[in-house]
Amino acid sequence: MSGPHPTTPTTGVVGWREWVGLPGLGVEWMKAKIDTGARTSSLHAFALEEFDRGAEQCVRFEVHPWQRSAEDAVVVEVPVHDRRTVRSSSGHSEERVVVLLELRLLDRVVPAEVTLTRRDEMGFRMLVGREVLEQGYLVDVSTSYRGGHPGKAVRRSNRRRVDGA
Repeated sequence: MSGPHPTTPTTGVVGWREWVGLPGLGVEWMKAKIDTGARTSSLHAFALEEFDRGAEQCVRFEVHPWQRSAEDAVVVEVPVHDRRTVRSSSGHSEERVVVLLELRLLDRVVPAEVTLTRRDEMGFRMLVGREVLEQGYLVDVSTSYRGGHPGKAVRRSNRRRVDGA
């Protein structure tokens, strides 16, 4: 069993799922699955549209922070960082747009390369991959939400949105 990268001190232990934030996008809370099988993190992006801003390629999309809900959607426009062919666990390959985002995991904000895709069939709006975890995180697969969670009022508000109440 190997430990963290020798030049990266361990700064936190995360569970197999965590509440994360995307502070540069104004998304305070979003449930994410920690996925050691994925190299790059992935975000469920709605209404994905590429466009040119002068000589720069950009992408516009919506982030829906709450599972099974469009409440509190955030429209985002960011430069395209890269394109990658990503193979799913089922073996399906697709080319995805990659953007650079700030990700809050535990009590730290770290840079993250994030692929954008439609994740309709998946239970989480975001997957956090190894490139983020290599920045000083260890995974304890027997736990969840080690970094805390939004306050009870926020969780109850989300539950009402999801349940339709």
